[in-house]
Amino acid sequence: MSNLSPQEAAGLPNAANDDLSLGKLPVWDLADLYAGPDAPEVSRDFRRAEEAAQTFAANFRGRVEEIASSPRGGDVLASMIETYETIEDLLGRLISYAGLRYAGNSVDPARAKFYGDTQERVTAISTELLFFTLELNRIEDEVMERALESPALAHYEPWLRDLRAMRPYQLSDEVETLLHEKSVSGHAAWSRLFDETMARLTFEIDGEKLQLEGALHRLSDKDQATREKAAHALSAVFAENAGLFTLVTNTLAKDKEIEDRKRGFTDIAQSRHIANRVEPEVVEALVGAVADAYPRLSHRYYAMKAKWLGVDRLEYWDRNAPLPETDDEVISWDRARDTVLEAYGGFTPEMARIATPFFEKGWIDAPLRPGKASGAFAHPTVPSAHPYVLLNYQGKTRDVMTLAHELGHGVHQVLAAKQGALMADTPLTLAETASVFGEMLTFRKLLAGASDPARRKAMLAGKVEDMLNTVVRQIAFYSFERRIHEARREGELTSEDIGRIWMEVQGESLGPAVHLGEGYEHYWCYISHFIHSPFYVYAYAFGDCLVNSLYAVYERAPEGFAERYMQMLAAGGTLRHKELLAPFGLDASDPAFWQQGLSVIERFIDELETL
Repeated sequence: MSNLSPQEAAGLPNAANDDLSLGKLPVWDLADLYAGPDAPEVSRDFRRAEEAAQTFAANFRGRVEEIASSPRGGDVLASMIETYETIEDLLGRLISYAGLRYAGNSVDPARAKFYGDTQERVTAISTELLFFTLELNRIEDEVMERALESPALAHYEPWLRDLRAMRPYQLSDEVETLLHEKSVSGHAAWSRLFDETMARLTFEIDGEKLQLEGALHRLSDKDQATREKAAHALSAVFAENAGLFTLVTNTLAKDKEIEDRKRGFTDIAQSRHIANRVEPEVVEALVGAVADAYPRLSHRYYAMKAKWLGVDRLEYWDRNAPLPETDDEVISWDRARDTVLEAYGGFTPEMARIATPFFEKGWIDAPLRPGKASGAFAHPTVPSAHPYVLLNYQGKTRDVMTLAHELGHGVHQVLAAKQGALMADTPLTLAETASVFGEMLTFRKLLAGASDPARRKAMLAGKVEDMLNTVVRQIAFYSFERRIHEARREGELTSEDIGRIWMEVQGESLGPAVHLGEGYEHYWCYISHFIHSPFYVYAYAFGDCLVNSLYAVYERAPEGFAERYMQMLAAGGTLRHKELLAPFGLDASDPAFWQQGLSVIERFIDELETL
C-alpha cells in the first residue's frame, strides 16, 4: 500500500488553505478510488481489465449478430452487456482517479505523465471492446425487437436505444477502431495542451501574480480600478497566447469537420444533439426564444445597471461588478456548507442526507492552488464509487451558489448510480437540472432571509446576472461556436477572425449598454467548453429554463413534488426529457415552455425596477 497522505494521493498539498476568513477548506481524499498512483490495486485493476477485455473479445468478436438471432439470444446478450458493463466500471475507476489527480495539479509533470499513461492504457483496453457496440448496431431492428422480449435484456433497452441512435452514422470497424485509438493523440492531446497551458498562465495585478481563477475573480471586485486592471491583465496574457489557442481551435474544428463529414452528419451540432438525446427542433426553439428575449433580458438589465453605477455604458469589466449596496462580507466555508444543506433539507431531508457525506468524507476540493483546474465541476467517477466535486472557493455569494450548483450534480450522480455504469450518465441537457435546481433552492433561502431592501436588491441583481450568464451568455456561446465551425469549413481562421466573430456575437447578446472595448476580443480563449465539449454550452440554458418551469410547478403544487423530483433524478439516463417531464405536466417541445422559463428572469428584472 502507498503511504501517501490523502492529499498527496490526490496530487494536492497537505495545507488546506491559509485564508483564515474562509476557515479550513476541504481537499479531496481519493483513497476511495486508489491509495496512490503506485498502489498495487492500480496495477491489479489494469491487469484485470486487460484480461477481461481479451477474454470477452476472444469469446464474442464476430458472433454478436449470430447470438442475438439464437433462441435465447436476448438472455445471452444481457449477460454479455453485464460483463461489458463491469469492465467499463473498472476502466472508469482508473481514468477517473488519474483525471482527478491531474485536475488537482495539471502542471506537475509526474501527475501529467500518470494521466497520459492511464489514458493510453485505458484506450488500448477499450479498443479490444469496441467491436461489441459496433456489432450490436449491426443487428437488424426486428432481430433486436425479438431479443428485447427477454426481461434481462429489456433492462438495458435505454442504453441500446441511445447506442443505436448512432447506427446511421457508424463507419466500418477498421475506421471506428482507428478513430478510437488515435483519440489519445488527437482531440485528447489538444485538450490536454489547452489545459496545461491555461494552468501555467499567470496574470499580474498590482504586483501580485494570479492564476486564471484568481484573476477572473477580480472582475467581481467592488473597486472599479481593480476590475479594470484585472481586465487588462487578462486581455494582455490572452493576446500573448492567442496564437496557440487559435491553433488549438482551428485544429479541433477541422478534426470535428472531417469526422462529421465521414459519418454523414448534416449539421455541425448534430452529434451533440444525438448525445444529448434531444431533437434539433427543440434546441432551435430554445435558441430562438432566448435570442428573441435579448432586448427584454440582458439589454434591459445592463441598461438598468449602468444607471445604478452612474455611467452611460458599462465597460465590459463592470458587467459582473457588485452593486454599491452589496456588502463586502466574506462567507466562511462552514457557513456556506450550512446554508446549502439547510436549503436542500428544507426541500426534502433526503437531499441533505445525500449531500452531507461530500463535506464529511473528503469528496470536495475547495481551495485555490497553483496548477489546479479553474472553474468547478462534479465528477461522477463510477457507480461503484461516488462523485467528487472541485471548486475554487473564495467566499463570495457566487461561490456559495457554485457550491449549491455542483453539489446538485453530486446528489444527482449518487441517485442515478443505481442505474449502473452504462445508464447512470444523464444527457447534458438534463444533467444541468439538478445543479440549477440546487442553486434556486439556495437562492430562495437566502432571499427569504433578506429583510433589508438594499440587501434584497443586491441579491436579486446577483441572481439575475447569474441567470443571464447561464441563459443569455451560453446561448451566445452556442451561436459563437456555430459561426466558428461554419467559418472553419471555408478555411483556417486567424485570431483576428475569431475575435471579430466573438465581438459580434457578444455585442448582439449583451446589448448597447455594454461597451466591449479593446482587449475583449481575446476573451474567447479561456472558455474550456469550446475545447473539451463542442456545443455543450446550450445545455446550461436548457437546464436553467427547465428548472424555472419546474420551480413554478413546485410553488403552485408542492405536495408530492419532492418525491417526483427525486425519482426523476434517480432515473439517470434511462428516460428521455419528454418522459421525465411528463409527471410535472411539462413538455420541452412546446415553444411556450421556453417562454415560461424566461419569464422568471423577466419577473426578477421587473422587481428590481421597483426597488
